[in-house]
Amino acid sequence: MIATAPDALSTSSRAPFHDLDEYVALPRLSGLALSPDGTRLVTTVAQLNDKRTEYVSAVWELDPAGAQPARRLTRGTKGESAPAFAANGDLLFIAVRPTPDDDEPPAALWRLPSTGGEAAQVLALPGGVEAVRPAREEDVVVVRSPLMPSARTIDDDRRLRSLRKDNKITAILHTGYPIRHWDSDLGPGEPHLLGVALTNDSARGEDVRDLTPAPGAALRDSDFDVSSDGRFLVTTWQRPAPGASRQSVLMRIDLDSGERTVVVEEAAADVWSPSISPDGSTVVYLRETFSTPDTPPRITLGCIRFGDSPRVLTDDWDRWPASVTWLRDGSAVIVTADQDGRAPVFRVDLADGAVTQLTFDDYCYSDAVVAAGGVLFALRSSYAAPPHPVRIDPDGAITELPCAASPPLPGTLTELETTYADGTRVRSWLALPAGNGEAPLLLWIHGGPLASWNVWSWRWNPWLLAARGYAVLLPDPGMSTGYGQDFIARGWGAWGGAPFEDLMALTDAACTHPRIDASRTAAMGGSFGGYMANWVAGHTDRFDAIVTHASLWALDQFGATTDSSYYWLREMTRDMAQANSPHRHVGEIRTPMLVIHGDKDYRVPIGQALRLWYELLTHSALPADADGDSPHRFLYFPSENHWVLTPQHAKIWYQVVIGFLARHVLGEDVEVPETLG
Repeated sequence: MIATAPDALSTSSRAPFHDLDEYVALPRLSGLALSPDGTRLVTTVAQLNDKRTEYVSAVWELDPAGAQPARRLTRGTKGESAPAFAANGDLLFIAVRPTPDDDEPPAALWRLPSTGGEAAQVLALPGGVEAVRPAREEDVVVVRSPLMPSARTIDDDRRLRSLRKDNKITAILHTGYPIRHWDSDLGPGEPHLLGVALTNDSARGEDVRDLTPAPGAALRDSDFDVSSDGRFLVTTWQRPAPGASRQSVLMRIDLDSGERTVVVEEAAADVWSPSISPDGSTVVYLRETFSTPDTPPRITLGCIRFGDSPRVLTDDWDRWPASVTWLRDGSAVIVTADQDGRAPVFRVDLADGAVTQLTFDDYCYSDAVVAAGGVLFALRSSYAAPPHPVRIDPDGAITELPCAASPPLPGTLTELETTYADGTRVRSWLALPAGNGEAPLLLWIHGGPLASWNVWSWRWNPWLLAARGYAVLLPDPGMSTGYGQDFIARGWGAWGGAPFEDLMALTDAACTHPRIDASRTAAMGGSFGGYMANWVAGHTDRFDAIVTHASLWALDQFGATTDSSYYWLREMTRDMAQANSPHRHVGEIRTPMLVIHGDKDYRVPIGQALRLWYELLTHSALPADADGDSPHRFLYFPSENHWVLTPQHAKIWYQVVIGFLARHVLGEDVEVPETLG
């Protein structure tokens, strides 16, 4: 059951950021899907369950004209995800629907008829359905599902899974790298792409065909697209590379014969996110050059017409495209890219690669889909509004489509920047609390490091701190995206150099703002932001408190234990790790620190936090006393990952952070939440 009204979305009329229970209960939108004829548009909305312990997502239909309110289409107790439209207009989605015989079945493919009626299960697989891509013009769909390495049929896969389950076996024998990803232990199942005929209400054995037998690890996290006529697909294909590395190429697979052909392979770049043109003649894709210790990667838009050689469409464009989708006439593609603290929509012409900016507001756009006549639909957000759907007309007019209303903010958002003597400009967002009085400053450093503070985040939300009187500075220091390749390069291989200097320069600039109380300041960050928080702690005592979440502490240890070591070690040489590792400066730390980490974090393994905590207590300038008491704190989540996602854990995260800051910045004693025991 969903805790809110089943057919209406609502938000509090007052700013919900003063109450963590109200905040975690806000509905959260993600993704868009458009029917082939362009008349139907859907999104997914996640809401709290009745117990307030997890988010459950459902598919909601939006009015493309923007006149009618959104209406809910699915109501499964475990939720629905990944909506997509079949060629005949039926809605496909992935869902877990318990039965009397199985209360925890794997995720299956379901179909809701466009003519009305109840949703019906189309395809159930032993390993579940991970992703779905339908053809636009034919009753064909391709799904991704893991099969056991030795399984030759779906029935054989079912037998092997039962064998492991009945004998309580969890062991996995690996032959390659990686073995973990974010918060998941990889294997033993290997993702396959399966072709499914939608001619019947449900798929039978003869309607399902394994298009990628014996793929190994090639299809983990694969991006794939299916041609409009359903004759072929193009997918990313991961290949082993020297040094326990991986390289991504693009593979074309014929749906009838299963024939596989590599269509794009670059010696010094990964390629991914393929998108097939409406006429099936061309594929556009994203390509990322391999970094070196001295040179950061670069992301550009590639293109190949079948039978020709690949070419780079955006070689002269100093931005990183993040997504790509075709116009219906095949003349151009629509991309989004970070730019100056925003992420506009751009058009890239296929003929000459000319780039035209289409949106000019202060928003970040994502999930763009294209209708006939050049009409676009997208989600947009910023630090002034969470993701919400909009229509973008060919003349540039933007219409918000009714859905969950944006909550009122407990303050205002402004920009702040500073310029170095050499002309280098560094900018940030500044969230100011309501009122006119002075506010303590909280420097909040983003992760990545190749990222930007430009999009609403439910996990890293400055308004929860602004509601408690803080001014929150959201800086984009060196290596941030959206400012050109040179800006990324200024911090590459020297994390403790220009990025640190930029953060301090922006903090200095913020402290001159008439609303800022420069005598009360704190700093915090997560992931790479946590790294920078650790570096800040060892290089200045200007802050009253520092919060470091999922942070890198000892770079020599991190490089070989993270889930994607080969990627980080392209930059993180022995010398770089030695020169830029925060742990070497623990003796200079004079600021109380709150360390936060989840045990299921495989991107920044828990060993980083364990070592940081021990060395803070034994080697910092604020060591524990004889009774073991310390001004430092360690908030540990045994079941959480890099982000801390479950609602009640996220609530505890903010409660502890707010209390820690209150003690050291505001001089107030705040009790820890009783849920901590």
